[in-house]
Amino acid sequence: MAPDEPPIRCVHHKGVVRQMKILSRSVRRAVLVGAAALLLTASACSDPDSDSGSESAASITIGMQAPINSFDPADLLEGQQAYVWSALYDTLLHIDNDGKLQPNAAESWKYSDDARTLTLKLRDKMTFSSGDTVTAAAVKATLEHTIASAGSQRGNLEAVTAVEAPDERTVVLSLSRPDSSLLISLSQGAGVIGDPKTLNTPRTTLDPVGSGPYVLDRKATVNGSRYVLQRRDDYWNADAYPFRTLTVRVIADRTALFNALLSGELDAGTVDASQARAVKGAGRQLKRVEGVAIATLDLNDRAGTLAKPLGDVRVRRAINMAFDRSKIVEKIIGGLGQPTTQIFTPQSPAFDPALDKKYPYDPAAARKLLAEAGYAAGFSLTIPATVVSQILQPTITQSLGDIGITVNWKPVPPQDSGQTKEYAVYFNMAGTTPTPRTITLKLAPDGSKNPFKYKTPELAALIDKASTVTDPEQAAGIYQQINAYVVDDAWFAPIFSISANWVTKSGIEYLGNGAGLLSSVRTFGVTG
Repeated sequence: MAPDEPPIRCVHHKGVVRQMKILSRSVRRAVLVGAAALLLTASACSDPDSDSGSESAASITIGMQAPINSFDPADLLEGQQAYVWSALYDTLLHIDNDGKLQPNAAESWKYSDDARTLTLKLRDKMTFSSGDTVTAAAVKATLEHTIASAGSQRGNLEAVTAVEAPDERTVVLSLSRPDSSLLISLSQGAGVIGDPKTLNTPRTTLDPVGSGPYVLDRKATVNGSRYVLQRRDDYWNADAYPFRTLTVRVIADRTALFNALLSGELDAGTVDASQARAVKGAGRQLKRVEGVAIATLDLNDRAGTLAKPLGDVRVRRAINMAFDRSKIVEKIIGGLGQPTTQIFTPQSPAFDPALDKKYPYDPAAARKLLAEAGYAAGFSLTIPATVVSQILQPTITQSLGDIGITVNWKPVPPQDSGQTKEYAVYFNMAGTTPTPRTITLKLAPDGSKNPFKYKTPELAALIDKASTVTDPEQAAGIYQQINAYVVDDAWFAPIFSISANWVTKSGIEYLGNGAGLLSSVRTFGVTG
């Protein structure tokens, strides 16, 4: 919520918290676009003086809200910044717009029977933007550079103990344990390929030599403000990149982005429900993309270490039954989402629509569960209040208050809003990640989103089983078992998934459906 927005007022009506109609349009826009920022989507635009029609699609400009921190492979951040670095670097693998893992710089890959050795075969005749040939030695050097660093990508290669390059096109990774997230990581920041000649030089931070489809136009680029990239005609897969010029501008103000989109300066962008009507009336194309983020209460203290009541599954189930999810979707986010009780979206192989019926809105039944658990008089919870939580704080307070749980919100600065053992419950509104990574982050005992390191033998066995399976169909069955277990044991209290409205100008098409989660120019196409 912007600092100058009025506070949100709520009333209690028949057990349901409703946001008053006095909510300004700008408030709702801030919430939804703020969610979009968390799920790391962005706006795309063209220069105002570009030609109209199909020729104008030869260039595209994408807006992001913060400047690039670094182009060093070890320090790459996934999200909006990937619009730039994914154009400069190849990744070993690729997740397509349907969320399916595909070959990329590596034309094939194979695990050993114990899933502790991964062999990748590189594509032939790839070159860096310098003209040098991409070899297995370059892949080895980049991976070892990331592993040896303390950068943001190091954790994604934590299971890798050794990298070998037995010939120019073969890369072999030895693992300390099976890692179901590794292939996903190799399709994102941990899988880029840098030029060994420049990898450890200052140049890599600002102007890297990569093997990707674009190179930085140094004359037109202003670091921290505007990044201009030109397509390489000699790139091995140039046909997958129809835009000759890619420009990424840093535009922090989301309202300015919407106004530019409405006035016709922008080619594409994400908008909320009320804004969608305005831009559609201006002759734009509209595409709704489901499940790009999830809003949930993470009930992290499942052993009751800090908040004893959460150690009883009946209490966690009662919390799930306290929310009128359908009413919240309708009144709070203007219908731009779906009620859900699971942390996986419909695009995930773990998703099961039947699980969304697991916890119907039933305050009376919730109070009964609390009484059975020994908390008929209720109890109190302290939850950190962040910019993300503001829009739902009144609703969460009232909903849990209706079943006897008193919520105390403790404001925390943004830099302290990460999940720690200081709080038993967190509210999250975060972008979805590929299924194996979600499991690793949220469910595995050492996951960064599992601060209390909670585990059960049943779930640990399922996670271990999933990590050793390399067949996607077999893995999907195990993922569904994991999801069913987590929903039944009420590890979380998900409230709704968030949708995005993509608006595009004639000549530009948004190709994503919420399954491909890397911010890439490949999510945009050219129409005839």
